[in-house]
Amino acid sequence: MCGIAGIITPNAKRYAEQLQKMTDAIIHRGPDSGHHEFYENVALGHRRLSIIDLSETGKQPMFSNTKNECTVLNGEIYGYQELKKKYSDYPYHGTSDTEVILAMYQKNGKALLNELPGMFAFAIWDEEKQQLFCGRDRFGEKPFFYATGKNGEFIFASEIKAILATGLVEPKINNEALYHFLQYGYVSANQSIYSNIFTLPPAHLLTYFNGKIEVERYYSIPKNDIQVSLSEAKEEFTSLLKKAVEKQLVADVEVGSFLSGGLDSSTIVAMVNEFKPKQTTISFGYSGEHSELKFAEEIAQKYQTNHIEIHENRGDIASELLKISPYFDEPFADMSYVPQYKICEAAARHLKVVLAGDVGDELFGGYHFYTVENQLKNHFSYNNALVKFGLKQFGKFRQTSYLTKENIAHQNILDFHQNRVRNFFNSKEISELGIHSKYHQEYSFTANPHSLNDIMRTDLEKYVPGNMLVKSDRMAMANSLEVRTPFLDKDFAEFCIQLPENLKLDSANDKIILREAMQNYWTETIRKRHKQGFGSSVEKWFEEESMMKLSDDLLKDKTSEVFNFIDFEAAQQSLNKDKKHWNLLQLGLWAENSKSK
Repeated sequence: MCGIAGIITPNAKRYAEQLQKMTDAIIHRGPDSGHHEFYENVALGHRRLSIIDLSETGKQPMFSNTKNECTVLNGEIYGYQELKKKYSDYPYHGTSDTEVILAMYQKNGKALLNELPGMFAFAIWDEEKQQLFCGRDRFGEKPFFYATGKNGEFIFASEIKAILATGLVEPKINNEALYHFLQYGYVSANQSIYSNIFTLPPAHLLTYFNGKIEVERYYSIPKNDIQVSLSEAKEEFTSLLKKAVEKQLVADVEVGSFLSGGLDSSTIVAMVNEFKPKQTTISFGYSGEHSELKFAEEIAQKYQTNHIEIHENRGDIASELLKISPYFDEPFADMSYVPQYKICEAAARHLKVVLAGDVGDELFGGYHFYTVENQLKNHFSYNNALVKFGLKQFGKFRQTSYLTKENIAHQNILDFHQNRVRNFFNSKEISELGIHSKYHQEYSFTANPHSLNDIMRTDLEKYVPGNMLVKSDRMAMANSLEVRTPFLDKDFAEFCIQLPENLKLDSANDKIILREAMQNYWTETIRKRHKQGFGSSVEKWFEEESMMKLSDDLLKDKTSEVFNFIDFEAAQQSLNKDKKHWNLLQLGLWAENSKSK
């Protein structure tokens, strides 16, 4: 895993100092080494976390055999060995996966993205064409930001902080992104918190030529469900997952696995065991709190792993927020980012690469609200009765904070999902805070508003890249750790996306396909498990004196930076030690962090 940066401008060597500042700003993404290369009109920079081809032949920026092309890559190209066989006429200099991108580009140009697997964000400079070509992976695992500098420079990097480090961009707030954050707790994967710094969306490519930027989609997730029996689905599911895990175990350093004791991480560990009998597993829990460690231990014992169990006292939350939040560069309100940082920090003491069971809930139907939405779809027309039923059903679950308890009718389950699930502020409250520019996201498909599978597709294009993968990338990279996600293997993910709803959940069961295909790989206790989080609550965190002091410092002082963006008086009405209060606190932290950049 790495960090990339670049500046396209005439006489690019004049920008050596700015490029150095960019790569210094993202040194956490690649502490092993850093290099810069220059053409007349481009400066490319790279920070390296050495995973594959640890020798000098794997260093970046990497020139092609002709020196006409030079690339910087952040990510991993899974299965690159097979691609090298296909493009065997290229004179490879080393054994890295980066070089295969150069071989594919020389043969296919930007069409290389149609067959490039893995998680990646890359840029290729073509000296003959005087063109920059960039691509980002299909699901948004790796980030890519870009901007135009004050002198017309095209600037790109893995993180916003690297772009700001140049001093060439004066950031301007994006009110559409701010609206999205206030509603959902994260910035959309299709834009940034700044109106003049842009993100390349997942599954898109970018070309920069003669001062013109062009962005286009190169991939869309499958739009239709397939017809398949349970027995056929189980066989294909297992086969594809094994192949995905096998490809992601390739590295020149040890690859371990996160093991929470949940269904998803237990599945990954079981699949790794097919290829690597003595694997290292990492579990994390807060001492004295209800955790999943006992379940993780069961799986570790079943597969005789080298199991590392990390117990930590939950520290001062306020000080941890001050330490961790700057890694995001944008406001981010998923409260699990603190334990996510801690488990990555613990894993990095032992490993450079770990596999994680992320995105299983979106692919297999694991969230409790999917079950409720399935009941809504099957039993009620879309009127007030539907909402009353939905709110009543949500009351049966512990995680009731997903919904604001207002009796408002919704047209369909998609509308219900978008406006009640994972929401912080509603449109009226956001307007009162002084933000009126709502963001309307475009998807690669037209959703059937009554389809549960299309809700999951929506989450894969909205929540997963905007929240889950941002959290995974930033918290892992903050600790110079590479996290790989086998469930997002293209072939496996596409198969799961297209499975019919009845193979994912029904009125009594969730994750049906996973449970049916993997039950023999688990222990009896794991088979009976349902989803569990880290077990803390926002309300409990606000009981800490230091948290309230931090909140008061940021949110009760009219001169605080955050009140350059939202209304002070309206904000005071939402400081009730709940999820809205948490959302505003994260916004306040971001505002203070960004002020110093």
